[in-house]
Amino acid sequence: MTSHVSAALVRVRYAETDKMGYAYYANYFAWFEVGRCEWLRSLGWTYRAMEDQDETMLPVIEAHCDYRQPSRYDDEIEIRTRGELLSPVRVKFYYDVVRRLDGVATATGHTVHASTDLHGRPKRLPERVRTLFA
Repeated sequence: MTSHVSAALVRVRYAETDKMGYAYYANYFAWFEVGRCEWLRSLGWTYRAMEDQDETMLPVIEAHCDYRQPSRYDDEIEIRTRGELLSPVRVKFYYDVVRRLDGVATATGHTVHASTDLHGRPKRLPERVRTLFA
């Protein structure tokens, strides 16, 4: 697993909460995506460049989230992300969602991605992307 960890900040919007005032559970997966994109960007690469220049996509093939404490409206949360190369065609990202006010981890999770061409066929990750996980 790479030792590189990126941090992305998100503020919980009112529209992202349920009747109890907690962040709705499905939003964590959208926040994981924010974390992934920022992890790549922090290493000098982007999803857009991977798709446009390398004709490579990373669809999610597995997603998991453990909810520990609620995030609430207007909480500022930090999505800490790190990545692992599982094989030349699979990567895994790990996420820690931390409330900035008190440092409490509100959720942890991971996603696994397959590398495909633009038509959804399996494809080796470009070398320059594989090296990001070293």
